[in-house]
Amino acid sequence: MTTYQLNSINIGTPMTMIHEGKEIKTSLFKKPVHEALFLHKDHFQGDEQADLINHGGEDKAVCVYPFEHYAHWEKVLNTKLEYGAFGENLTISGMVELDVCLGDTFQIGEAIVQISQPRMPCYKLAVRYNAPQLPHLVQNTGYTGFYFRVLKEGTIERNSTIELLEKHSQKISINDVNHFMYHDKDNLKAIEKILEVEALSSSWRKMFLKRLEE
Repeated sequence: MTTYQLNSINIGTPMTMIHEGKEIKTSLFKKPVHEALFLHKDHFQGDEQADLINHGGEDKAVCVYPFEHYAHWEKVLNTKLEYGAFGENLTISGMVELDVCLGDTFQIGEAIVQISQPRMPCYKLAVRYNAPQLPHLVQNTGYTGFYFRVLKEGTIERNSTIELLEKHSQKISINDVNHFMYHDKDNLKAIEKILEVEALSSSWRKMFLKRLEE
């Protein structure tokens, strides 16, 4: 049995930031919670999204970020980072982008989840940390995190373990998906292989299909 560590469950509600004189609503500022939370099909109990077009939904029900990357960003940003620093719902250890794959399924507490896509860094990260290049740096490093869709709803506790239920047969890592999205963009054979994974989210599927058409 392969298990991973759940460091923190983080939730938040929309708040307002000022960027270039304009108000921006964001739920990026998530805080750790210690009570058990119910994971619904498209969100954690108590968690809300400010932008339902680009965030949330069943394909992106749970945002996940590896704690392994925190030390790197603390040096880049010259600040101490707390759990939830990247707006993630789950801060985890042991599940970095090189090792987890599209379609991998896991059990966390009562819930069963599946990796659906990498996290695409938002400009609001740059605003939060006053670091304009941060989304670009996240893309370049591949330290993006990823999303879960929920296959089975259920309660998750802070001390729940993350158990790997099934490794997807095609073993296309999140790192690979990021590479072909941002770097080796014209590798059509690789894109076709990614599109064969049914678990790929609809939004990333559309982006890759558009690239093939072009």
